[in-house]
Amino acid sequence: MQTAIAAITLPHTQRSLGSEKALVSADVRGSDLHVVLRFAYPAQHLQAALTDAIAAATGHAAANIQLQIDSNIAVHKVQQGVNTIAGVKNIIAVASGKGGVGKSTTTTNLAIALSNMGARVGVLDADIYGPSQPTMLGVAGLQPEQRDGKFIPVVSESGIQTMSIGFMIDTDQAVVWRGPMVSQALQQLLFQSQWDEVDYLFIDLPPGTGDVQLTLSQKIPVTASVIVTTPQDIALLDARKAVDMFNKVNIPILGIVENMAMHVCSNCGHAEAIFGSDGGKALADKLNVPLLAQLPLSLPIREAMDAGLGAQLHAQEHAIADLYQQAAWQVALKVADMGRDFSGRFPKIVVE
Repeated sequence: MQTAIAAITLPHTQRSLGSEKALVSADVRGSDLHVVLRFAYPAQHLQAALTDAIAAATGHAAANIQLQIDSNIAVHKVQQGVNTIAGVKNIIAVASGKGGVGKSTTTTNLAIALSNMGARVGVLDADIYGPSQPTMLGVAGLQPEQRDGKFIPVVSESGIQTMSIGFMIDTDQAVVWRGPMVSQALQQLLFQSQWDEVDYLFIDLPPGTGDVQLTLSQKIPVTASVIVTTPQDIALLDARKAVDMFNKVNIPILGIVENMAMHVCSNCGHAEAIFGSDGGKALADKLNVPLLAQLPLSLPIREAMDAGLGAQLHAQEHAIADLYQQAAWQVALKVADMGRDFSGRFPKIVVE
């Protein structure tokens, strides 16, 4: 029986439960088969599919399969000479190089998707001049509590821990700061926050390759990055600059998200590639990294982000939710395959 279960392939992958060493236990109790699986990434979204697969492999009725799916997400390697942060396992930078391509929207929805899959997720809004995550996550107007000199991140309806300069300033006033002040603010938001066992912390970067990005590469422990672009040639030019930046600082790129790949008419459903087609795919092929998703320019996405209703978007717009879920799962799988960080297991040596 265990051999049959171990041979089951995870949906849309070449991975089996055996190759993932996911099977913890499988035993029959009365008429029920109790199975415990444990993965190195969140996999709650596979509950129904794996239940059916186990039923088919073992000859039990699906109704008699009692399946428990756990995850044990590890801390993975970051840049050399940068220490990991207490309460945060993996930091994923989301960058575009260019503004207006939907990077913040992508960050929010990847975070919601991973949270729905069973992960503990956080979002750090690093766009000091134009913070948008409080609005998109539906927590605008709230403020983080302070405890023992630490900020307690605001938690959204989806359970996402969030920190942003937008919680602390008047949103109608411009932030007129020089680069060093912006870099210091970013570090304070990250290091002076008491993150609560976050598996994946997304950092929503501002456009460009300036002070914030330099601070990110030199002082913040980044596990990997995701590049967001549109199919348009101008956006692809700037996306390549973001790619070059991450390559120069040795931060791996998990994949490309092509946003606004097509416009879907809300009346007739006609799809039109108004920004060009397959530009993100061509960039992914050139870099030899996955194309994580090709997302539509869709009215429900825009309305949900403006209203802070991302959780409802994922619950009601199943086609859109599936696109973000597949992208988020690829991110989680790629991170799980990276080298692990074992520095926390060794005592610090102090020479006096």
